[in-house]
Amino acid sequence: MPPNKLTEAERQHVLAVLRSPEFCDLAPAQIWARLLDNGTYLCSISTMYRLLRIAGQNRERRRQRTHPARKKPELIATAPNAVWSWDITKLKARRVASTTSCS
Repeated sequence: MPPNKLTEAERQHVLAVLRSPEFCDLAPAQIWARLLDNGTYLCSISTMYRLLRIAGQNRERRRQRTHPARKKPELIATAPNAVWSWDITKLKARRVASTTSCS
């Protein structure tokens, strides 16, 4: 066993720090740097990644926004001549004409 290998208690302490509310959204490299700024050295960055991988927590740690599902626009006619979609047809015709012209 290497002399600098972390004990089980030390591994659990590092994981507790990585999971803490203060650091749960940061990458191990950022956590390592912030801890060093505060004068604390727990382990190397690679050890942090290894411990997270062993614990099955080596995922994207940042909070990411989720976007609502896009809804297809729908044309609904409630009366005769209530919906006119001829503008869409004109646009398509112009695109086809511009791609097929040889001038």
